[in-house]
Amino acid sequence: MAFQYATRKPLMRLCETSFTVLTTVHTKVSGKTWCIAQSQATEPKLQQVLDYLCGQLDCKEIQPGGSCFNPNTVRNHASYAIDLNFQINGVCDISYANPAVTDPSFGTCVYP
Repeated sequence: MAFQYATRKPLMRLCETSFTVLTTVHTKVSGKTWCIAQSQATEPKLQQVLDYLCGQLDCKEIQPGGSCFNPNTVRNHASYAIDLNFQINGVCDISYANPAVTDPSFGTCVYP
């Protein structure tokens, strides 16, 4: 199931005869949010996610010579691709990723 940040949009509406319950996901009011690979996500799962996302997005920053290529690990490359997808499409899939409020950028690698 994908976890999607929304701006005050209900994702599910449960109607009962006497009341209505609206469920919304976390809304980031100020600051920025990123989405990075979970520490417990397996390398094969992250490789699968990385392959899929980089088939859909421009992952040039994690290619050889890119500003986020090093460290050259599946986890680091997947985190960048997961966040790129989050920034473009607004989806942070909690089956392999976590939202983060601390900028994961480091050195010359600047996350979107």
